[in-house]
Amino acid sequence: MKEQSLRSISGIPTLIGLLLAGVGIVSVFVMGIRDQSAWLIVAGLLLGVAWLFAVAGFYMVEPNQAAVQSLFGKYIGTVKDQGLRWNNPFYSAKKISLRVRNFESGKLKVNDLDGSPIEIGAVVVWQVVDSAEAVYNVDDYESFVHIQSEAALRAMATSYPYDQHEDGTIALRSHAAEIAKHLTEEIQERLAQAGVHVSEARISHLAYAPEIAQAMLQRQQAGAIIAARTRIVEGAVSMVEMALEQLSARKVVDLDPERRAVMVSNLLVVLCGERGTQPIVNAGSIY
Repeated sequence: MKEQSLRSISGIPTLIGLLLAGVGIVSVFVMGIRDQSAWLIVAGLLLGVAWLFAVAGFYMVEPNQAAVQSLFGKYIGTVKDQGLRWNNPFYSAKKISLRVRNFESGKLKVNDLDGSPIEIGAVVVWQVVDSAEAVYNVDDYESFVHIQSEAALRAMATSYPYDQHEDGTIALRSHAAEIAKHLTEEIQERLAQAGVHVSEARISHLAYAPEIAQAMLQRQQAGAIIAARTRIVEGAVSMVEMALEQLSARKVVDLDPERRAVMVSNLLVVLCGERGTQPIVNAGSIY
């Protein structure tokens, strides 16, 4: 079912006309009582009932709001004109907001691609773009949005690891833009039948589950230490190589293989050590 536009009558002129008509109906009724005319009294009563029935056709439409009109259960159309409007009093109007809305899901506990339990939550920005689908395709479109968004979040979280273990791998923690795009597309696919457009969906909470949080923290710290040590060793080896090449090129000192190995060892200790070294000065010959 798709949205259809329905024309409505401006309420202000119609209201003025009904007020004038009401004055005339009261005059007819008063004249009937004064002249003791039964047909004028009956006419006044019938016109009064018709007047009250016509007044029931007024309704208000606020900015970014729509009134879905139905006649005895059949969809007639949607009115989006703002202000006081008037339609057939037999029409039943259901108002629905077209404003941009957002909600934050609860913290869901799911397993990531590696099977590690994590807690994840998201913020979803959405709005109704087809009032007919929102009203008639689903029972409660707001509840539908919340439940399907959480279902999409669960499905997305199981498709990626929490941390990036290899280069080129998309992870929940390190690729916010890619994850947000995938989550938005996943939610939009589920909500399309409800006439809802998802503007944005982003992760608002991401953490390991409490039962493994400490162990995962230690693993992250170990990985950081290994990465730092690897870079330190690479830099130290480059510096030792450069020192030996310059000593040899400038002929500062000639080292045999044994002394060369000792010097390399000492330089690596100095460059790779966590604490400052205490040098021992040899005042005599090194041989």
